[in-house]
Amino acid sequence: MTHIIILATTGSNLGSIDNPRRAFLSVNEYMKEIGKSPLFKVQIAGTTKEIKLNNGVYTIHPDIEIKNIKKADLVIIPAFEGNIKNGVEQNTNLIPWIIKRYRKGAEIASLCVGAFLLASTGLLDGKNCSTHWRAGNEFQKMFPTVKLVTDKIITDEYGIYTSGGAFSSANLILYIIEKYAGREAAIHCAKTFQVDMDRHRQSPFIIFDGQKDHKDELIKEAQTFIEKNVQEKISVDRLASMLAIGRRNLERRFKKATSNSVVEYMQRVKVEAAKIRFERSTDNVNEVMYDVGYSDPKAFRSTFKRFTGLSPVSYRNKYNKEFVVL
Repeated sequence: MTHIIILATTGSNLGSIDNPRRAFLSVNEYMKEIGKSPLFKVQIAGTTKEIKLNNGVYTIHPDIEIKNIKKADLVIIPAFEGNIKNGVEQNTNLIPWIIKRYRKGAEIASLCVGAFLLASTGLLDGKNCSTHWRAGNEFQKMFPTVKLVTDKIITDEYGIYTSGGAFSSANLILYIIEKYAGREAAIHCAKTFQVDMDRHRQSPFIIFDGQKDHKDELIKEAQTFIEKNVQEKISVDRLASMLAIGRRNLERRFKKATSNSVVEYMQRVKVEAAKIRFERSTDNVNEVMYDVGYSDPKAFRSTFKRFTGLSPVSYRNKYNKEFVVL
């Protein structure tokens, strides 16, 4: 029987503890229904007998204290509620325990921003990692040696799993269930909890709101100019000249401040403007394309799909109520 430990971390989100617990237990019920033995032993574990969750809104009494755990096959780190850095700091005492469990053969999975605590162990260094796209910039600054891939919903490397944000964590749980219990059990669980299986990207859900949590005022000026002139084709040379700075220096400072090249930032701003138009208007693809500064339909489609995972038409049909088929 696979022993699953779901950590009840201080300040964690109740849903990211209870939802995986219910999913694994539902697989046990399914196995009984088809005449087989349960597959999972599921325990909620904490450092004390009482843990405060959701900024103190809930209190949970773990099944077991981590000091009493002799063996674990899979350890799940839930998401934090509220300030992420505080969540990590409140749970640093778990870091040596997580490392020890991994070295003793346990697999480790983080849900949503639980990736911050997992990354704090060093176990993600040099590996791919996903987390909630809203926390991407903060994650990159805190853990520059981890390969952040926020467009992916699931990563799986060397017995370490991470997931995208919020409810997309359910896709990682289904992925793990399929790995441990088989495809049929995963399908049964997906139907029971009405989760869309086999989603691989969270790109369609990402909202690009600029990256201005830095102190380089000249780069903020560049960002503001780009955002206010989304219809224009702005060259890097023109931007550098306007700011009275050399092109290479501009590109270096821009990348350092925003984690994007100047060109990539321009593209992301244009794509975000296009997304909003597709969501709120009935304008056709060409109209939107021209209004965000593109004249080449192929280049526009390619860029749009690279950042959203969907074609312009598919995105419009998915999010605009005028085109949604019920």
